Amino acid sequence: MVNVTYIDPAGASVTVGLPQGWSLMQGAVANGVDGILGECGGSCVCATCHCHVEEARLGDLPAASADEVDLLDSLPEGRQANSRLACQIKASAAIEGLVVTVVPVQV
Repeated sequence: MVNVTYIDPAGASVTVGLPQGWSLMQGAVANGVDGILGECGGSCVCATCHCHVEEARLGDLPAASADEVDLLDSLPEGRQANSRLACQIKASAAIEGLVVTVVPVQV
């Protein structure tokens, strides 16, 4: 299991153990994390799992794909340097202890 901490839009945090290979979106939906909708089921087409990754850990993640960047760039609230889609981040030893903040408004 890979421990990931989610901070929901109200500021509450929950740490969840995710099986290797699960996306952060799958883990959030399965554990009732407020604010992560995952409407497309992880297909990288809806951006309803937009989150901010702690900046110090960005180097631990694979780079965002062109499709992910395009989706994030199209969001009305704009993309921050640490914006990612939770469906595109997979649980692995490299992200153990990662903290992500759920964006308050999901499109």
